[in-house]
Amino acid sequence: MIATMNRAARSAALTLLQVLTIAVSLAAIRPVHAAVYDLTDPNLQVVGEDLHIQTHYSDTLVEIARRYGLGYEEIVRANPKVDPWLPGEGTPIVIPGRHILPPGPRDGIIVNIPEHRIYYFPKARKGQTPTVVTYPVSIGKMDWQTPMGLTHVVSKEKNPTWNPPASVRAEHLANNDPLPAGVIRSGPDNPLGLFAMRLAIHPGDYLIHGTNNPLAVGMAVTHGCIRMYPEDVAAIFPTVPVGMKVYLINVPLKVAFVDGDLLLEAHPPVDAQGQSVEPVLSKFEDLLNQVLGNTTTAVNWDIAVDTLKKADGLPVLVGLQAEVAPPAPSSAPQAAPAAGSAPAPVTPPAAPPAAAPAPAPTLPAQTTTQTPPPPDGSRWVNQ
Repeated sequence: MIATMNRAARSAALTLLQVLTIAVSLAAIRPVHAAVYDLTDPNLQVVGEDLHIQTHYSDTLVEIARRYGLGYEEIVRANPKVDPWLPGEGTPIVIPGRHILPPGPRDGIIVNIPEHRIYYFPKARKGQTPTVVTYPVSIGKMDWQTPMGLTHVVSKEKNPTWNPPASVRAEHLANNDPLPAGVIRSGPDNPLGLFAMRLAIHPGDYLIHGTNNPLAVGMAVTHGCIRMYPEDVAAIFPTVPVGMKVYLINVPLKVAFVDGDLLLEAHPPVDAQGQSVEPVLSKFEDLLNQVLGNTTTAVNWDIAVDTLKKADGLPVLVGLQAEVAPPAPSSAPQAAPAAGSAPAPVTPPAAPPAAAPAPAPTLPAQTTTQTPPPPDGSRWVNQ
């Protein structure tokens, strides 16, 4: 009787251990920070915060990325010297959780292709504070680039089936990975996952959907579709109505002027073939000309150019609004400016010589007065 009880106790303990193991595993991949932010100010430009953590011996950057609501390339760019698969015990990791909101109306879904990220602005009910929800996504790879422009959701499907087009079947066959014949039903072999939202883009079928391969979320690996983590698409699917606007944009550089601080967030641009390319410095300068408007700003060009070159997606302080003393009163009458005249824009200089760098956070005494920004409020440059 005692032996029987011992076996039963051991069996119960083993079952409990298995349950605890599964619970810990699920907790390990569940995001620890919900990427939902209140837009208490309609002019709010920056949401979230960057975090600094240390790895455990069994961690990988892929697991950490999913846990914190990031994609693969996001976390790798922010930690370029860390082995993605064997970071080791106690390795410092930057979690890039701070984002400058993308341009465009805040009334639907914005997918910024270079950023590999989606921003969802659900319609707020009367009396509620508007919010934005942001998730990492995969985009189209070379020769299967995700199309740009304004579209909308035309249909939604739970447990979708997939009928691969001939071009996709041919690609898999060429890679010695033939697809099953006929329509692929919902299940572990279906790359659409459990939820799909079809977009009004023709010709072809373009979807926002889940995946059966979450390791690839955040990469340029799809056939033009927008792929999300299973838990993310499950959260967004019930709240997105048919007809919701979807803006597909290519904005590698985002700039925000927040409380006198000039912030720059840079991502590798994506060309027409879906490949990441080097940023163009001249367009970066044009972008700063637009965002500075008629303010007087001290810009640290060493830091600004370095941020552009790194393109790691981390918002960086690159300038400060200068406090300019008002001119002394004069008894002499001042000539009235010509109608419609405005201060001529000053082209920012190239990066200063390396012999005289301006270390952060002390900014050089270099100011530039810019013309007002365009009336539509545009502050970004597409590449």
